[in-house]
Amino acid sequence: MKDSPKPTKRRHYDAAFRAEALRLADESRSTQAAARALNIDPKRIYKWQKEALTPVAAARGAELDPATAAELRQLRAANRRQAQELEILKKAIASCLL
Repeated sequence: MKDSPKPTKRRHYDAAFRAEALRLADESRSTQAAARALNIDPKRIYKWQKEALTPVAAARGAELDPATAAELRQLRAANRRQAQELEILKKAIASCLL
């Protein structure tokens, strides 16, 4: 009976390595060149770049202390309130101009 090959283990990259890879990709002429320099798959860097654009993924890598998390919630609530007020003002101006 033939022994099946052991499955390869996935490599896990810490936040510091990801940040360095993203910085290198931004500074180099191409993402693929950065991937070759780091000896990783370019698709992985593309995925990290996409994740870096979303706020949830950016917060996933860094744990927030309770004070910062509370401040973030307050700022987001204020941002939503101001966006609603802006929409109301836009509608009011539009109705006055008609």
